[in-house]
Amino acid sequence: MAKLTHLEDATTYSFCRVQPVQNDHGPLGVAVLPHLHSHHLSYSTFDFVFLMKILRVLVVYSIYSIYFADAVKNGAKNGTDPNGYIVFCPCMGRFGNQIDQFLGVLSFAKSLDRTLVLPNFIEFNHPETKMIPFEVLFQVGTVAKYTRVVTMHEFTKKIIKAFCWNPRKAIYDTDAEPGCHAKEGNPFGPYWDQIGVSFVGDEYFGEIPGGFETSQMGSRKKWLEKFGPEEFPVLAFPSAPAAFPSKGKVWSIQKYLRWSSRITEQAKKYITNNLQKPFVAVHLRNDADWVRVCDHIDLEKNRPLFASEQCLGEGHHQGQLTMEMCIPNKQQIVDMIVEKVGSIGAKSVFVASDKDHMIDEINEALKPYEIEAHRQEVDDMYTSLAIMGRSDLFIGNCVSTFSHIVKRERDHTGQSPRPSAFFGVRSARRHIDL
Repeated sequence: MAKLTHLEDATTYSFCRVQPVQNDHGPLGVAVLPHLHSHHLSYSTFDFVFLMKILRVLVVYSIYSIYFADAVKNGAKNGTDPNGYIVFCPCMGRFGNQIDQFLGVLSFAKSLDRTLVLPNFIEFNHPETKMIPFEVLFQVGTVAKYTRVVTMHEFTKKIIKAFCWNPRKAIYDTDAEPGCHAKEGNPFGPYWDQIGVSFVGDEYFGEIPGGFETSQMGSRKKWLEKFGPEEFPVLAFPSAPAAFPSKGKVWSIQKYLRWSSRITEQAKKYITNNLQKPFVAVHLRNDADWVRVCDHIDLEKNRPLFASEQCLGEGHHQGQLTMEMCIPNKQQIVDMIVEKVGSIGAKSVFVASDKDHMIDEINEALKPYEIEAHRQEVDDMYTSLAIMGRSDLFIGNCVSTFSHIVKRERDHTGQSPRPSAFFGVRSARRHIDL
């Protein structure tokens, strides 16, 4: 991390070249990537807290430009978008973080009137890392109602060669010659290699006011002036060109993310076979890495942490972030589940978790109601998200971006918001009232 200062040296303009990448997996395949090693970027939630600053510097100071030789000359005549494309790697954190930033990327692409190349999402499943095409998880037609999009499979058929500028020193290899290093670390390198993209340099854009926040005065105009589609048909980013955590103004874009028919049918089937309605859905975030994230709560300055603004408002103007909101103890969890079950007369409970589902403890507490809690025998996080989105009442984790996916879906899909609650939030509001 001390080598972060090397990024500041990337100010000279000259060309460097890289050989085209050979892709043996095929654009539609789910590529199995190498396990994260200590000398590579590691994206556990704990590491993400510390790596965020590095990634933000990469995002603020680097932009990669891919050129379509035919597209520059012929534009829409050959089926390409004359306004250009945006392609990026969703390389910051797990699925919740990737979707959180994806909403901002959709807004960014729409504001620049460019077609967005729908990403492959990155799934971390020890000891393997997989890339999942967007269309496996979501409906392309629905997101296309918001802005112009193209799948990665369609896009990669058109890539011919790649150029960019500003060679810099490598972060990890101090002996390496100055270059682009867009593929340095995992998942950066495997991500771009799998889709068959290679870089030979980068382009500085740090002086654009607001960065990716194109609503700031002068920002959109500067982007269009400096990176026009004729000279830069494709803008490729090493990480998502969007703020993290996301801001409230993009949350409603979630309504354009509809689960694929496969995931929807799996969720419906599980509910029919295992749950009686009405049912309460619960997301528990309690793995060891999450404990370390919660240690970063700033009680003095009350700063937002991950998705905490979903329950405390932007800037936490509605209250104080507490440890109970981030990692409630088992008694607090059970008490809230029992309360919410009673409040809606629930007939069953569904639990999703990254580690401990607490099924035995919850069922013991639910005996007076003569109902039971359930979990998937084989956890599938996408099906779990779809099930929780369909629940009659959802209880989530205030800080978790995974919970935030469900909350946004429930708030913005349908004619009116559906009931949601968060562990520890009620206590915070009572404290404010005092």
